[in-house]
Amino acid sequence: MAGNARLCALDDIPDGGAKGFDAGTCGLAEDLIVLRRGRDAFAYVNRCPHQGTPLETFPDRFLDQTGELLICSTHGARFRVRDGFCVKGPCEGASLQAVAIAVEDGDVFVSR
Repeated sequence: MAGNARLCALDDIPDGGAKGFDAGTCGLAEDLIVLRRGRDAFAYVNRCPHQGTPLETFPDRFLDQTGELLICSTHGARFRVRDGFCVKGPCEGASLQAVAIAVEDGDVFVSR
């Protein structure tokens, strides 16, 4: 895919899980979170809209116990997986910054 960078194989992300990618990967501008739901994937900049901190404290630990919400480990904000909208916490009503990605032939690509 011209103009896009391959991040990983979709199967590198457990179904229902999330994986973080450092900005240096494939020349990205910012750290990313990629979430997988079946054959679909969603990506966001790994920065809470409340204070700009990364969401996770430990690598790839982004989700609550149900796997339905992303959690900011700094102040406990909760975000929906499918649209990044904050449903609880100090930035309620704000959203994570979405990143355009595509799944093609089993690989995840991000626009650069």
